[in-house]
Amino acid sequence: MTQQLLQLFRMGRTRLSNQFPNIQEKDLSKKLHPDSNSIGFLLRHISDVEYLFAKNVFGLDVKVKTFTVGIGLHDSGKFTVLEEEIKALSASAATLEQAILMQKEEDWEKSITTAQFGTITKTEALARIVSHTAYHAGQIGLILKYGA
Repeated sequence: MTQQLLQLFRMGRTRLSNQFPNIQEKDLSKKLHPDSNSIGFLLRHISDVEYLFAKNVFGLDVKVKTFTVGIGLHDSGKFTVLEEEIKALSASAATLEQAILMQKEEDWEKSITTAQFGTITKTEALARIVSHTAYHAGQIGLILKYGA
């Protein structure tokens, strides 16, 4: 089960990673609207949330410092170096994969409770992170196509 769910995570994340070749550094500051988030911010946000899931949902002992999650945080335009964002995303994916691989077969039906989405099983939490990444990957695709 764990190997199958790891493959599900990897395949779901291709909605994001398949866009990497199309993103140029100048694109990181693009937005759909002046009050919306930029591509750079969204890329870092995906990374931040993957680290949070690895730690808080799947129990990996990892230090997490987020830049895009929390009250009062907003896009300040500082995520503008493509190489840094791709490295952050690569590291967060590897960390989350490590956390997934730590799970025993019986762990997937164990419930966890978080302030963000209540009580769900670890399997449901994995669905949540896959859909979270796909959601923002869709936003990034739209910004690449229509953003300024």
